[in-house]
Amino acid sequence: MPDLLVRDVRLVALDAPLPEQAPVPGEPVDVLVRDGAIIAVGEGVRERVEALGIPVLDGKGRHAVPGLWDMHVHMVQWGLSRTRLDTSGTSGPQEVLGLVAARLAGGLDTPTGMLVGYGHRTGSWDERPTVAALDAVTGEVPVALIAGDAHHGWLNTAALRLVGGPMVTGVVSEGAWFPLYDRLQRLQGAAQEAEFGVAQAVAAAHARGIVGIVDLEFGQPWLQWRARTAGETPPLRARTAVYPEGLDAVIAAGVRTGDPIRATDGLVTMGPLKVITDGSLNTRTAWCCQPYADAAEPDLAHGAPNLPADELVELLQRAHDAGLEAALHAIGDAAVSTVLDAFTATGAGGSVEHAQLVDLTDLQRWSRLPVRASVQPAHLLDDRTVTEQCWPERTHRTFVLRGFLDAGIELAFGSDAPVSPLDPWLAMAAAVHRGAEGEESWHPEQQISPREALAASVDGRRIRAGAPGDLVLLDIDPLGADGPQSTSAEQAARLRKMTVSATVLDGQVVHEA
Repeated sequence: MPDLLVRDVRLVALDAPLPEQAPVPGEPVDVLVRDGAIIAVGEGVRERVEALGIPVLDGKGRHAVPGLWDMHVHMVQWGLSRTRLDTSGTSGPQEVLGLVAARLAGGLDTPTGMLVGYGHRTGSWDERPTVAALDAVTGEVPVALIAGDAHHGWLNTAALRLVGGPMVTGVVSEGAWFPLYDRLQRLQGAAQEAEFGVAQAVAAAHARGIVGIVDLEFGQPWLQWRARTAGETPPLRARTAVYPEGLDAVIAAGVRTGDPIRATDGLVTMGPLKVITDGSLNTRTAWCCQPYADAAEPDLAHGAPNLPADELVELLQRAHDAGLEAALHAIGDAAVSTVLDAFTATGAGGSVEHAQLVDLTDLQRWSRLPVRASVQPAHLLDDRTVTEQCWPERTHRTFVLRGFLDAGIELAFGSDAPVSPLDPWLAMAAAVHRGAEGEESWHPEQQISPREALAASVDGRRIRAGAPGDLVLLDIDPLGADGPQSTSAEQAARLRKMTVSATVLDGQVVHEA
């Protein structure tokens, strides 16, 4: 593994007060990485190693933070989103159909022979999408349009036949959709298209300071990362998930959370068991204690769980007994409460993914569990309007970031890419000021500080001896606006505009502006 001396950097303090052993913030220090790990931080380091001929990265007084992590990514889907038809921001089916027609008129040139789109959100649409309407503009060309929250697909008849889907009249949602989602990437030519996009996505992630992700892709992502390590994909740390259908094979192999994946240079490890316990807000399938305000069907007014509680406990217990953590998708408050019950019953640890709507009385018992709140703050930018529509009296307990921290619950940020961009600075900005640029902060009582947002983005790491050799050099101090004289909007603007001058991963410079 590479050695590197990072010279003359100012460490950004993520803890307040600082540990006694940490350098005084603002004073330039050197950071020495040997065999991929930090072994020394402080003044005078360079003088002790000059004779060793170690490569030098001159920080020139820039600010340094630990390498950033995105704790919720679907890497293949994020790579593919770079090549798919963008349907985001559309106001209804007719606008989407216009985009599809325009793309087909220009000729279809994809390895799979299928047109795939991504990004539309039907939560606020007045008209429902239908297979017949899509057939009318596509004919026999297979077309699959993936929702922006990835919880449904709008497919034409040719595409439904191609991937073996049910012959529905509208969209395919939730449990019926996820297997089709997986089959799209198994079509001939899809893997090559995806890996081209993944390589581009990893390089772009380096440029934003990302050194690691939790990859919650379907299938066997550890095999994909092994192939990437042997190929041309830039290096990246990854923890790879397994879904219930693959759990038996992982248990039989004796692989535990944290175990390194063979032939990945030590960068890829086994991650959690991922279980999707409920649906999403935009599809009105997130499982809630009270009905949706705009529910069209009384029988489905609360959303629904994807599996019975006893089955969830059994899955979680088997995973825990085999040494696996769990990442449990739960968006509605009923789903969050149920997964907390399951963690309590089994003694398992891991994370609740999303935790978008919570019962505030659950926070106290959550704080006693070894369970993180793995939250994607940028989702609130997309879901603000539909939340007001669906949960108008419950908006004060959505994305309760301040509530998590005040209760002593560990907070970990991610993007859920491709649902939101793989951009940690966007996530931090949304956590600090709960609105887009120029918007009022939405429930500002749940805002957190830039320091807290940054701390939730580094996988619990600090630049100190014994830590992995991962760090990021920034042109400006991300906490420079973290004071009583600055507004949350100003702090968020600073984060959104952050520029990364260098990213070091495992002692190797993987990005340098």
